[in-house]
Amino acid sequence: MPGFRTDRPSVRLLVPGNVRHNSGGNAYNAALARGLTVLGTDVAVCLVDGHWPVGSGEERRRLAGLLPDGDSNGDVDSAAGGTSDGTVAGPVTIVDGLVALGAPQELEAAAAAGRPAWILLHMPLDAHPDLEERALAAAAGVICTSSTTAAAIGARRCPAPIHVALPGTDSAPPAAGSDPPHLVAVAALLPNKDQLLLLEAFAGLTDLTWTAALVGSDSADPAYARAVRSAIGRLGLTGRVTVHGELSGAALNDAWHRADLSLLISQAEAYGMVVTESLARGIPVVVRDGTGAVEALAAGSPGVAAAPEGVAGPALPGTAVVLGADPSPLEGVLRGWLTDPDLRAQWRGAALAARNRLPGWDVTARTVLDAIAGDGPGNRTAPAHSVAVRADGQWPL
Repeated sequence: MPGFRTDRPSVRLLVPGNVRHNSGGNAYNAALARGLTVLGTDVAVCLVDGHWPVGSGEERRRLAGLLPDGDSNGDVDSAAGGTSDGTVAGPVTIVDGLVALGAPQELEAAAAAGRPAWILLHMPLDAHPDLEERALAAAAGVICTSSTTAAAIGARRCPAPIHVALPGTDSAPPAAGSDPPHLVAVAALLPNKDQLLLLEAFAGLTDLTWTAALVGSDSADPAYARAVRSAIGRLGLTGRVTVHGELSGAALNDAWHRADLSLLISQAEAYGMVVTESLARGIPVVVRDGTGAVEALAAGSPGVAAAPEGVAGPALPGTAVVLGADPSPLEGVLRGWLTDPDLRAQWRGAALAARNRLPGWDVTARTVLDAIAGDGPGNRTAPAHSVAVRADGQWPL
């Protein structure tokens, strides 16, 4: 950003206050703030209450008060004025896309005042493409949390510079696993996460020995959570599948430690941080093909380019399955894994290898810092630590 002082950067991170469960976006925002602080950046995090992604007029008015100088209602420190050498000593404002994309007029006003905000984009706002287009055009730049999202807005001819800062991963000890095999799906109970389809696949596997756990908020969509619990009984999975609700700390670590296979079959996923959290523990993952979770599955892979000519690329720590409304493809993949010890060993070995190659949150924070300081190249849709996208736009499997 022209005139921005890079010797002691300062950041204001505006995040949605209406997402109460431990979403991937919330986890990314919190880890980014910690990572920037470790790098010596002054970070002020401001919760922006509202019914985002498109808030009410009053909610957008409050956002407008925060964008230029952060002095609305004393929520964050006011920006400092100019310095004797003409540089701007005030903070760079980064707004979570869930808030920013539905408030283009407010971002346009900030840009007109000479203080354009950056947008931290976890996923596009497909339901409101007109609002998204205006908001992106008013941004100082866009930081995408996955190459999948960057490619999506790049295809829409986003005029702002695009940078990619993939989620980092905290190191963790390898999971011990269980006997019989234990499967875990860590995600809030929401229709997009498709736990009902997962349960239908489980119902076709009751001739085999296994257990499973659903770990995630059951209050984000109470009606869907009730449907999930009802399906467990209706499908004869009581005693096989346990619903734990949202876990944290030692309880979450214990749930991971018992797992042999992780599942994330969301209908849409920009990246899927739970995938790399699984790999950090040496747990292979099954994801839905065609979603950003495929990118996350390959995050710890050296990539097909690393394989010698004529030799198959490195094994992935799991697989991506093509899914619609029929659970049978997923049931088939799980049956193959449960009944083939060699396949289980192959996936486990690939996951253990991947955990040593996953970037940490320090890489994420440095990428963001370089972007807002103008030190990193713009319009990057495949950073150095990501797997390159093939010419057909698909992630290599």
